[in-house]
Amino acid sequence: MAFTFRGRTLERIGVIGSGQIGPDIALYFAKTLASSGVTIVVVDISEAALAKGRAKFEKKIDKGVEAKAFKQAEAEAMKAAVQWSSDYASLSGAMFVVEAATESAAIKAKIFAQLEQVCAPDAILASNSSHLEPEVIGAGLTHKNRSLVVHYFFPAERNYMVEIVPGADTDPRVAVWVRDFYERIGKVPVCVKSRYGYALDPVFEGLFLAAALCVEQGLGTTKEVDAVAVKALGLGVGPFTAMNLTGGNAITGPGLAKEGEKIMPWFRTPQILKDALANGTAWEVPARGEKIEVPAERKLAITAQLQGAFLGLCDEILSAGLISLADFEMAIEMGLVMKGPARLANELGLKEALALATNYATSNPGFAQPHWLAQCAQSGKPIDVPVVLRKDEDGVAVLTIRRPGSLNSLDEAAFRQIGEHCRSIRDDATVKAMVLTAYGTKAFVSGADVKFLARATTPEQGMKDSRDAQSLTLLIEGLGKPVVCAMNGLAFGGGLELAMACCARVAVSGLKVLCAQPEVKLGIIPGAGGTQRLPRLIGLGRAAIFLRTGRPITSIEARDFGLVTQLCTLDELLPNAVKLARSYADGSVKVQPKLKGALLDVPEELPATDIGSLSKAVDAILCKAILAGARTTLADGLTIENLCFGDVCRTQDMKIGIDNFLKNGPRAEATFVHA
Repeated sequence: MAFTFRGRTLERIGVIGSGQIGPDIALYFAKTLASSGVTIVVVDISEAALAKGRAKFEKKIDKGVEAKAFKQAEAEAMKAAVQWSSDYASLSGAMFVVEAATESAAIKAKIFAQLEQVCAPDAILASNSSHLEPEVIGAGLTHKNRSLVVHYFFPAERNYMVEIVPGADTDPRVAVWVRDFYERIGKVPVCVKSRYGYALDPVFEGLFLAAALCVEQGLGTTKEVDAVAVKALGLGVGPFTAMNLTGGNAITGPGLAKEGEKIMPWFRTPQILKDALANGTAWEVPARGEKIEVPAERKLAITAQLQGAFLGLCDEILSAGLISLADFEMAIEMGLVMKGPARLANELGLKEALALATNYATSNPGFAQPHWLAQCAQSGKPIDVPVVLRKDEDGVAVLTIRRPGSLNSLDEAAFRQIGEHCRSIRDDATVKAMVLTAYGTKAFVSGADVKFLARATTPEQGMKDSRDAQSLTLLIEGLGKPVVCAMNGLAFGGGLELAMACCARVAVSGLKVLCAQPEVKLGIIPGAGGTQRLPRLIGLGRAAIFLRTGRPITSIEARDFGLVTQLCTLDELLPNAVKLARSYADGSVKVQPKLKGALLDVPEELPATDIGSLSKAVDAILCKAILAGARTTLADGLTIENLCFGDVCRTQDMKIGIDNFLKNGPRAEATFVHA
């Protein structure tokens, strides 16, 4: 067995280094590729390091079994898929190798020289460096065109972000393959131009430096600065805690010094870090759950310093053109687990954000003055981060919804940007058809962002949001050009409603959960046409059961019910959808007309259905929407759905359902009061 992707077959993958991150990289490969029969070989010259790395690897898998993340059989297959060796010859036949050794150009060069002796000339050789330019790492290679940097983030088996950094000699086709390969196995890769530190480490380490300077200036202790940083920047953990967790002191110390040479003079190794390195001590940080009280005046001063430094650091990266805004915002939020610069700037107000970055630059010699923020503030409009991307393929516009951190859920920006792109495509004479898809391998669209739904605290707001969502589906449905939905994963709620507005749907085969209208579990009903289009696509009786219970539909069921036009593998999905859209556009395949009139033989009431502990009050409103809408046209049915959505917003159960989701997550059942 093997894993074949875009013309490259992987039977073996190599990981060099069994220290801090190598076993975690191997673990992710095992999770995603063991089922395809791929062997992962971890090589380290130290037998002790191999034993320690293997113990760490197996402990994490065992914990995964305890947490029910893996079944026992899966765990055993993952363990069996990984070989631990001190012999580089064991990498013979590996077509992709990730070096994850010490951050030393000399050591990496030696490793790459050994890899060239045992790997095929077209094997891709990647370095999990956190700083070194790919040109430096691959300087001694005979075939520089197949080398690049692949920078993972802590913890590598769970953090989905990966920086892909090609060098000057890297074959662009290799960089594209590596980027797409990582997306295919579930990571979220972003491409970054080559420069020391790439796009994220100067922010991560620069923010640590800013926090260290706050301590050195007497604004607070490491505990206090850490606590303030979490609130000021929306961090998962503070900068000092992050250093403790990642063991980052030893890398950050020299990294900051080199960034001072290669990026801007402000970067340097602060004295407290030098002392920590000399003494081998960890940072004093807040304990889990510990509440740190900081006097208001000092809290404001620390906040201003950290926000100004963060915004200025991000400004320097964007002004240097190392990465696109869309990729950078996503990378910061997912890789560093904090607010992105655009989101923070919008929340603060662009003038305030610019003032903070400018003040920090002015009061810190060697820190670059902001340029990107100045341009944004001059526009007078909030920064719009693209979350819907367009790419045209020979007359077919492909729209990709990209919000992987929330399984591509639809927030206000996503709704708006889909609409803007659709209107542009409608008016573009060079475009004959459109494909609507989403990013990654897990979800097409997991539904409307629940935080977005939570704002519907009144019937009037709920009806407005429903009308806006319905308008988008009507825009897609009436685009005047064929629109095919490529369902790359599950489609829930608003995602299924978007898909049903398209003239055809192509989906991934073999999914036990492909689509659902699970709104009733939140104490609401579909508001973007689900109560009207689903009965017209799969029949009233069948649709009513799925709408009232929220039960998911498998790939096979979706095809058999007529909800999905075609099933295929994930790798075939987009090409097949584009081909189908093009066939509709040139008339070689006829678009199946949609039923927009009333349904026949609509009963007076729906058959009794076991809805379990779901809200009876919401169910009554839902049944009204289904039945009344089925007796009239689609257009009038949408109006009925909209009115019913307003009625749901009057119920106690809607508030209970939304609050339960936000507090306890999607798996916790709400305790409805049926009112």
